[in-house]
Amino acid sequence: MSNQLVIRNMTRSELDQLVGWAAREGWNPGLHDAELFWATDPEAFIAADLDGELIGGGAITSYNGEFGFMGFFIVRPEYRGQGLGNTLWHARRERLLARLRPGASIGMDGVFAMQDYYAKGGFVFSHRNMRFRAEILERPATSLVDGEDIVPLATFAFDQVLDYDRTCFPASRPTFLRGWIAQPDALALGCRRQGRLSGFGVVRRCKEGCKIGPLFSDDALAANALYSHLASFAAGGPLFLDTPENNRAAMALVHQHGMNEVFGCARMYLGPPPALAHERVFGVTTFELG
Repeated sequence: MSNQLVIRNMTRSELDQLVGWAAREGWNPGLHDAELFWATDPEAFIAADLDGELIGGGAITSYNGEFGFMGFFIVRPEYRGQGLGNTLWHARRERLLARLRPGASIGMDGVFAMQDYYAKGGFVFSHRNMRFRAEILERPATSLVDGEDIVPLATFAFDQVLDYDRTCFPASRPTFLRGWIAQPDALALGCRRQGRLSGFGVVRRCKEGCKIGPLFSDDALAANALYSHLASFAAGGPLFLDTPENNRAAMALVHQHGMNEVFGCARMYLGPPPALAHERVFGVTTFELG
C-alpha cells in the first residue's frame, strides 16, 4: 500500500458512484442528475483515488469560464478525518480557478458545519439556502390574475427562458438549461403574464419524492402559481424546495404552503458576489451545480 492520493478526472461510471454516495448521504439526487450533470461539463468531475480505489470526489463546474461552482464534495466515511478530503478540496479549488478567466467568481453551497473551513479557503458567506419539505396529498390551491397563465415552458422560445435564467444565475448556461428543462420524469412550466415570460420552474423526480428547482419569478404571485402547479406533479409523496433565506417572499411562500425546514447550506463566494435579481429566486436549481 503506497497511501498515495491521486487527484484526477472522473470517468462517467464513477460519477454514477458519486451520485450513489450522495443518495446514501441523504442528499436525494434526481433520477437523471448524473447524465445531466455530465452533459453540462464532463471535465468538472474530479476523483480522489487511493491505491487505485475511488475514495472521494466532487464537481468543479465552469460556466464558459465566467463563473465556477464547487459542489458534490464527498469522501467515503471510512476515509474521513485523515486529511484526504482537505487535499481533494484544495486541489479542486485550484483546478477550478485555472478553468476560469481571471477575476471570475466561484460559488458553493456548503453545509453549516464546514462553513469555517471554507472561509479559511477564501470563501465569504452570502446567505443561507434552506431545504423545505411538504407532503403533497393533493394539488394546492392557486390564484391567477387577469392576463396570467401557467403553461408548458416549451411554449416560450428557448432564448427567452435563457435570458430570464441569466437574471437569476451568475452566467449563461444554455447546455445545462436545455437538458434540465427537457429531462424525463420532470415537468417544466412557465408563467405567462400579459404575453411575456414572468417566471419558470422545474420539478423532477428524485430518489425520494420530487424537488422543485429552479423556481424563478417576477414576484410572489407568479411564484405561488408556479409552485401550486408544480406541486401537483408530486402528489402522493414528499416535495422539496431549496429556498434562499435572503428572499423574504420566498420564505413566506414555503410557510404559506406548510413546508418544514429539513436541511440547509451556506451560500458562499470566492471573489466578488455576483449581481443577481435575488428577489426573483424563490428556489435554487441544485446544491451541486448551482
